[in-house]
Amino acid sequence: MAETIRMSYRSLGQCGLKVSVLSLGGWLTFGKELTEGTLVQRLVRRAVEAGINFFDLADVYAHGAAEEVMGRALVEWPRHSLVISSKVFYPTGNGPNDRGLSRKHIMESAERSLRRIGTDYLDLYFCHRYDAETPLEETARAMDDLVRQGKVLYWGTSEWSGGQIRAIQELCRAAGWHRPQVEQPQYSLIARKKFEQQVRPAVLEAGLGAVTWSPLAMGLLTGKYDEGLPADSRMAKEEWLQENRYTAENRDRVRRMKALADRLGCSRAQLAIAWVVRQEAVSSVILGVTRPEQLEDNLRALQVNIGDEVNEQLNALFPVSA
Repeated sequence: MAETIRMSYRSLGQCGLKVSVLSLGGWLTFGKELTEGTLVQRLVRRAVEAGINFFDLADVYAHGAAEEVMGRALVEWPRHSLVISSKVFYPTGNGPNDRGLSRKHIMESAERSLRRIGTDYLDLYFCHRYDAETPLEETARAMDDLVRQGKVLYWGTSEWSGGQIRAIQELCRAAGWHRPQVEQPQYSLIARKKFEQQVRPAVLEAGLGAVTWSPLAMGLLTGKYDEGLPADSRMAKEEWLQENRYTAENRDRVRRMKALADRLGCSRAQLAIAWVVRQEAVSSVILGVTRPEQLEDNLRALQVNIGDEVNEQLNALFPVSA
């Protein structure tokens, strides 16, 4: 029998939507490494059993296959019990309008995502990156129209700067349009600077929720890279992930982190996730897993109690520099 995990739920900023403090994402996993139906169903079923209600996707993940694979797995549960998200921005075709945040691409991408997932609406729809080539008014109005049509319940941004978050909030308030309610930033012990110094102040000022991704810094914080770069590891397969992360200094910090995890009786992965969960403005931490045992290990982060002393030690070990 699977271990009982006590999931908690947080409001998405100041709006009424509640999301599980841990969520399951499809980036680099679903539709790519995870294509076999039985394994996908086992992972999704265990996530729901543990109390996870938020499932994060994007049109570009595995060229749309992530939405299809996870969508088929999620039909087992009543739609009202789930919070499903997708995103729009990155190229989904070779045409000049198959990318960005134009009204055309947003509307067409949203329809395709709904069909692939097999749902009538998205709880959350993210502008995956900022589009400097499209007027902000055009993007905001298109997202507002999707909300008014009932195809999207709340919309948000992902990896926008603090200034960009403030600008879209001001524009939507002035125009009377539905404003973004959530930002999705990268955040971990190794990737702190942008979120803590720039994004979090804007998120708190606007009353947004933050649903963060890559809490394990692409697996670096698990300790799997202590002795080098395994050939079958995600970072080895995706060389671009190594930039600014796979350094001797970071690997040394992760090795020194083990003593703290041992003292708390947890894995380094659990400690890293628990640290993000503890941080101000975080509504949910998105997990990326490929095996049931990874999910079980990550879920047990909810049992890790990080006190002020351990938090200070982690802050000292991983300074705000990246």
